[in-house]
Amino acid sequence: MEVKLWNDKREREMYDNFAELYAIIKATEKLERGYVRDIISSSQYETECQKLIAHFKTLASTFKDTVPSIERFADTYKMDCPAAINRLVTSGVPATVEHRAAAAASSTTSAAVVAECVQNFITAMDSLKLNMVAVDQVHPLLSDLSASLNKLSILPPDFEGKTRMKEWILRLSKMGAADELTEQQARQLHFDLESSYNSFMAALPSAGT
Repeated sequence: MEVKLWNDKREREMYDNFAELYAIIKATEKLERGYVRDIISSSQYETECQKLIAHFKTLASTFKDTVPSIERFADTYKMDCPAAINRLVTSGVPATVEHRAAAAASSTTSAAVVAECVQNFITAMDSLKLNMVAVDQVHPLLSDLSASLNKLSILPPDFEGKTRMKEWILRLSKMGAADELTEQQARQLHFDLESSYNSFMAALPSAGT
């Protein structure tokens, strides 16, 4: 006899999201343990961890009312995944990023600011993927990103991410709040964000020099 968990399409979608969240937490726990045991390389870990964090943030934002606490969700489904909860909920960035940030830390450069930049980059890119292209949606995200980048003294004034975000913010300020980016503009902005993010990550290892 088939037992249905849902009564309508909305409930089915909710359970599908629960299943996906469960899978993300489990995968992150396995990835964290693999990294600690040196089973995978730092570059492999970072790439996969960034994907999982991005997917988690996107998914969690869609049902924050249904699942107000990820920790409670993990307890409810008897998930013993402390490393995943720490990475996804508490930290929000891969361990490798934390390590590089700590190495680069100085009186004006802290791991927290680097983590803030990473989160702002990921949030902005995820929002575009979710088709959040209205000016009043995009502008605050780019402003937050620009502000966090400006906090880092290790980045030169002409750093790619700073100049590109400044150009986009200026462009958006000339548009109306309800105006939307065209498909071509959104694609270009996502490309600029991704390129700037890669340049940002590359700049971290040499921060102490």
